[in-house]
Amino acid sequence: MFHLLALSTSPQERFMIFTGCFLVYSMTVLVNLLIISLVYQVSQLHTSMYFFLCNLSVLDILYTSSTLPKLLFFLCSGDGAVSYNACIGQLYFFLFCADTESFLLTSMAVDRYVAICKPLQYSLIMDKKTWALLAVPAWCMAAVNSLILTKLVTDLSFCGFNQLGNFFCDLKALLSISCSDTLYIRTFIRIDGMFVGVVPCCITIASYSCIISAILKIKTSEGRLKAFSSCSSHISVVILFYASALSLYMRYSQEGDMLCSVMFVTLVPMLNPLIYSLRNKDIHRAMKQ
Repeated sequence: MFHLLALSTSPQERFMIFTGCFLVYSMTVLVNLLIISLVYQVSQLHTSMYFFLCNLSVLDILYTSSTLPKLLFFLCSGDGAVSYNACIGQLYFFLFCADTESFLLTSMAVDRYVAICKPLQYSLIMDKKTWALLAVPAWCMAAVNSLILTKLVTDLSFCGFNQLGNFFCDLKALLSISCSDTLYIRTFIRIDGMFVGVVPCCITIASYSCIISAILKIKTSEGRLKAFSSCSSHISVVILFYASALSLYMRYSQEGDMLCSVMFVTLVPMLNPLIYSLRNKDIHRAMKQ
């Protein structure tokens, strides 16, 4: 058994946390379901940009559903105990969702690169076959990678009263309480982080370097503004995701880890659809329709 120290609070504090988490989870699920429904039903949204946005919405629902429902149950019961199997299962789905989002955001950056840098060839390059070639590997690679990391954790030993300094079974928290030698796992995680985090981030940065260069070459200010507005939402989501991920795994205090975990697990999935929909005229028209 593991015990979540994040739940060691008074009943009044747990009620306040429960209310906030329930509202965030409900809004996340409802807004993302709305995005999925609009993309599915409105034919004008059957484009590559909204195909990837629909994938991201499905992922965000899975993301929050892997952690918050269990947390809500614990807040109601006041019992922070979680079984070994449940903890390992939660770890797998959390890693799977985080890895998939990193790959999907990179695919969306490539889509925006083709749209702005090669506009005349966009419809030829970004056909439905290309959509699948960008989206399916993202899900598959994340599934395999998270399975490898989870298997490495199952090989560890845990001794005594296992207190996790977080509100869910996080990889960093599990490694910190293991009584096994975790040097080889930590080395693998650093190498794996290059594949899952650094490489996709570099591809995204390279894509947007080309995009910004292409936008600056547009002669009219109206054209530059229109081109930039088509990718500003994605830039905001990328910054939010990588900033919260880096904050989570670069800090070493329990209070800092807790705050960054809340941002990474709750705010990112909730804000993603809001960022895409608040200033998106296509989404507004689809909602009216």
